[in-house]
Amino acid sequence: MTRLVLESISPSWSSSKMASRYYQEMQESFRNNNKSREFPAHSAKVHSVAWSCDGRRLASGSFDKTASVFVLEKDRLVKENNYRGHGDSVDQLCWHPTNPDVFVTASGDKTIRIWDVRTTKCTATVNTKGENINICWSPDGQTIAVGNKDDVVTFIDVKSHRSRAEEQFKFEVNEISWNNDNNMFFLTNGNGCINILSYPELKPIQSINAHPSNCICIKFDPTGKYFATGSADALVSLWTVEELVCVRCFSRLDWPVRTLSFSHDGKMLASASEDHFIDIAEVETGEKLWEVQCESPTFTVAWHPKRPLLAYACDDKEGKYDNNREAGTVKLFGLPNDS
Repeated sequence: MTRLVLESISPSWSSSKMASRYYQEMQESFRNNNKSREFPAHSAKVHSVAWSCDGRRLASGSFDKTASVFVLEKDRLVKENNYRGHGDSVDQLCWHPTNPDVFVTASGDKTIRIWDVRTTKCTATVNTKGENINICWSPDGQTIAVGNKDDVVTFIDVKSHRSRAEEQFKFEVNEISWNNDNNMFFLTNGNGCINILSYPELKPIQSINAHPSNCICIKFDPTGKYFATGSADALVSLWTVEELVCVRCFSRLDWPVRTLSFSHDGKMLASASEDHFIDIAEVETGEKLWEVQCESPTFTVAWHPKRPLLAYACDDKEGKYDNNREAGTVKLFGLPNDS
């Protein structure tokens, strides 16, 4: 039985003092660097954004069936290439955990594709059984897990491009992720639970009743101390990896939490939904550090792996945008106000 500890874990005096110092530093930083800029990326809405491990490139996947890759140059994104080949929407993508030149896309066309930015070519197309909506790369770089609309998760060997294992689940599978140690596999589900399997055995370890409604997304912090889940109840929950205890809830959003991202130091957590802002919280206190204003719902957020820069994408067709406008833009927050 997992204990739920609500706000009762108060940090020690020294850690709260450190947290407040960090809070002040980041507030000061965002006061001087809170500009957002948008960059044309696609001809339809953007579902997913992700940074390469070295932070040099940002990739985006879109309803227009393509992926785009940008190079980060000082304070702007320069489009490097557009990757075509999928026959349906690119719903999610991710980069190799240690190779900054390779990324993988999951599509509704029942394939995943591995791409190399050095050759700008697709190096492998792997056929899967269903329409793919979720994808993640194992921390050791050896396996790609992909989830489809029929709640089947397939584990693909990166070298052979063959399926290592396939699991059919009896519940709605939302987001999937390995822990940082590569020995457990986590799934969020439609019943509000987090299911944890041993890896590579894929034996059930635990099921945590995390939320009263649909548990949508999950992210692990880079330091390996916490993971966070976002739910249809508009709450973000912060969990310790060691004890699997909920230590904090963030409740500033009013709509189902669609997307989460930890900053490179693990000290900030960005969360977004149909609310017209992205919440940036200090992890150790739960306090609001900043709010990024948006004019429409946000589909995806991703902190840069080395800097306090947040990439995100919204539903550009909503709100005050007219239909003639480029629909699929990628946005960058945290730029200098004078840039």
